[in-house]
Amino acid sequence: MTTQTPPPGSGFYGLGIAPQFLEALHHIKFHTPTPIQQQAIPIALEGKDLIGIAQTGTGKTLAFGIPMLQRLAQSNARGLVLVPTRELAVQVHHDLVKVDPKTKMAVLIGGASMHLQIQDLRRHPRVLIATPGRLIDHMEQRHVALSDVHILVLDEADRMLDMGFAPQIQRILRTVPRDRQTMLFSATMPGEITRLATSYMKLPVQVEMAKSGTAAEKVTHELFVVSRESKRRLLEKILAQYHGSALIFSRTKAGARKITRAIRDMNHRVAEIHSDRSFVQRREALEGFRNGKFRILVATDIASRGIDVKGIELVINYDIPEDSENYVHRIGRTGRAGAPGHAISFATPDQEGEVRAIERLMCATLPVSEHPELPKESFPPPRPPGSGRKFSASRRSFRPRSRFGRRR
Repeated sequence: MTTQTPPPGSGFYGLGIAPQFLEALHHIKFHTPTPIQQQAIPIALEGKDLIGIAQTGTGKTLAFGIPMLQRLAQSNARGLVLVPTRELAVQVHHDLVKVDPKTKMAVLIGGASMHLQIQDLRRHPRVLIATPGRLIDHMEQRHVALSDVHILVLDEADRMLDMGFAPQIQRILRTVPRDRQTMLFSATMPGEITRLATSYMKLPVQVEMAKSGTAAEKVTHELFVVSRESKRRLLEKILAQYHGSALIFSRTKAGARKITRAIRDMNHRVAEIHSDRSFVQRREALEGFRNGKFRILVATDIASRGIDVKGIELVINYDIPEDSENYVHRIGRTGRAGAPGHAISFATPDQEGEVRAIERLMCATLPVSEHPELPKESFPPPRPPGSGRKFSASRRSFRPRSRFGRRR
């Protein structure tokens, strides 16, 4: 595995992009590549296997999309893009169609009409954009074969592994031809990604735009230590203070529903998105948030990837994420493409362990704020040496147990 440095110069010219795609980029007013695009596109156009590590909101879709579409235009092969969520599949399709509206594509995701997807497959699309489970459904029913897939992209690979897709991904990787180009894009680089690259990629070139776990540069952070009973009141105060669009994260689906009802009672325009909502409901919520129908969107971590909405002013972690890496993914929804943003997190006094894990990951301290109208709370003082502390094993780290028992 080797590491490349960015090529000199600016603009998409000089990266090896064909004129038709340069014209398309100009038409959609994309004039300057992001660092991951500038670094990855020339390597991918050479047909090399590639691992791209970059923060969310840095333009990874076009970093793999332009080389894939250009290489497919020179052959009869097919491209396959695997993504973790339905929302991200739709977003990837939207971005690729903007630069190449003529190439036939099919989106294969759960919650959408199987019949319509079969019809799309019968039109012999050149690009498949799929979630692993639905793709395997089509494979088992012999609606699609992957024998002509010569370009494979794993987008948000770390999230797919976190969601338990490893067996499906391995099955798909065993099905596609060995003689292929594989591109893997991710915001973080856990050990599972390294093992995947070692097993299924050919001398991949790694391009890393920021250390794994790095948050967007222009996002400011704020932490409130608050009792569970005071969370709703603090949320009301913050939503009255900020007037732009806000994305609020809950750990659980039940929590997302309660937060949505509470915000609606505050007379704000709000929608919710989580796995208990149908695909149509999730799409309507996301589109309504994007076009301003809803000022606030409440989501579980299923939405921490795949939400590409410009101008989100504020991300609120109503619940601190259980996995510290999800903090980076959540706040990546604001401050996209170099824009400023703000992230506010609520932590209860027993969640010091989760906060410290986030700080270790980002190599930074979250500034603590207090609201003058709420009771002052804080983390408990450090325990004396030798007092003992229980730890629970996870795949990524050791984190203190909640003093209230098992996490939800």
